Amino acid sequence: MKTRALILAAGKGVRMRSDMPKVLHSILGRPLVWYVADAARQATGMQPVVVVGYGADQVRQALGDAVDYTIQRQQLGTGHAVLQAEELLRSQADQVLVVLGDMPLLTAESLQKIVDQQSRHQGALTMLTIVQSEARGFGRIVRDAAGHIQSIVEEVQASPEQLKITELNPSVYCFNGAWLWDALRRVPLSPKGEYYLTDLVGIAVKDGLSIQTVAAEDMNEAIGVNTRIHLAEATALMRQRINNAWMLAGVTMVDPQTTYIEPGVRLGQNCVIWPNTYLQGDTIVGEQTTLGPNTIVRSARIGSRCEIIAALVEQAVVEDEVSVGPFARLRKGAHLGRGVHMGNFGEVKNSYLGPGTKMGHFSYIGDAEVGENTNIGAGTITCNFDGKQKNKTEIGKDVFLGSDTLLVAPVRLGEGAQTGAGSVVTHDVPARTLVVGVPAREWRKLGENG
Repeated sequence: MKTRALILAAGKGVRMRSDMPKVLHSILGRPLVWYVADAARQATGMQPVVVVGYGADQVRQALGDAVDYTIQRQQLGTGHAVLQAEELLRSQADQVLVVLGDMPLLTAESLQKIVDQQSRHQGALTMLTIVQSEARGFGRIVRDAAGHIQSIVEEVQASPEQLKITELNPSVYCFNGAWLWDALRRVPLSPKGEYYLTDLVGIAVKDGLSIQTVAAEDMNEAIGVNTRIHLAEATALMRQRINNAWMLAGVTMVDPQTTYIEPGVRLGQNCVIWPNTYLQGDTIVGEQTTLGPNTIVRSARIGSRCEIIAALVEQAVVEDEVSVGPFARLRKGAHLGRGVHMGNFGEVKNSYLGPGTKMGHFSYIGDAEVGENTNIGAGTITCNFDGKQKNKTEIGKDVFLGSDTLLVAPVRLGEGAQTGAGSVVTHDVPARTLVVGVPAREWRKLGENG
């Protein structure tokens, strides 16, 4: 039996006080609707369909071709929104799982239970329910004396007695597809001029069809994001969920409350994460690596047995057994070979530092290729920009750069070359040659051992 998910994401979200579509507000680097689409895809095994409306192009840009789309050109309610997908889904799905795009905490496991329950019976629909005293604006589920669902009453229309009902409707449904499309045409127009999906419950009762329910085990899954307060609440819960999963997988977090890990990150066992560390994008970290405190890593590859303290690492590659920081920055294109040491107040951009190279402090290496076992003295700068273009610096292996060396690119230093403190190198330096001065000139040839 084929089930496809339909995600309702056409509204603006007025209470967010933003021109951005509500479903594109971010939790840990991903839009709200991304989490919903990911869970729905896992639960159904098929690509979900997203109903777009306000800011449709922005939503399409954010989700790309990971989902299919249908558009709701007029905002005429949730029932009307589902009807916009009829042409796309009528012939493709035996069951239609309908989810709101602002519920990022829903899990694939919960959605799977709803789909499975609907598959096991011939009724009109299966719906998720929660039981809690705080209604959060959800409609009340009204049952008869035998416990059968009779209707859903929205909070604004509920009587004082109905407001006391604690079984709530978070608006997650799995419908029998053959019944759904005809039933939608029987949904009445509300006093507000909209067609509500919740009215399908009453229609199913009139049709004499059964309605099944699945109770949410975790009440937090039903949190919908309607304000910035809700967004912060959902972010904290998602962060806790992700952190707990990594700790159970063998990662140590000194203080999970100040550790932020986005869903695309991958960590090896026995990593240690210190406070105020942010791991973002598609970062991958090897085993037994220590990160933080006060470290930000964005879409980087970090090897095993590394130590990165109080540093910013962006789109860089760090091989095994590298130490970085404190107060260091690796920019896009930086690549540190095995065993490199990069100390405090250093910066590397679009450059390769060969294995065993030492860059202790207060240096900038940009657009450079540095050989293995090279010493980069304090204050070394590759002067890579001439005002028009970036130029490359090539440094051979076993080179020794004295403190405050300026390398004016394009320039090449051969294997085993050395510079004196304060040298300004404007021309290539042959292998095993010491240069000094401003501009740097050859001082003497060096033997095989320096």
